[in-house]
Amino acid sequence: MSITVRVGKRGTIVIPKKVREKLGIKDGDILTLHMEGNRIIIETMDLWNELRKRGRCLKMSAEELERELDEEDVVWTRKLEKL
Repeated sequence: MSITVRVGKRGTIVIPKKVREKLGIKDGDILTLHMEGNRIIIETMDLWNELRKRGRCLKMSAEELERELDEEDVVWTRKLEKL
């Protein structure tokens, strides 16, 4: 499936409703962006699954892991702003 979208003034793009519905993307979901050459790959992230995986490995509480994910989100946002 190939869909064309326009980038807004602040760098925003709108994911069409049909795509969001097909992928189960809801308001507030977190998406991960990967860059491969001149391509952007967007993946949905299951935060609770991510927290469980990290918690088992690190023996941390869900609250501690949630804070870690929030901090990681800030780091990625800063990296993207520099591009």
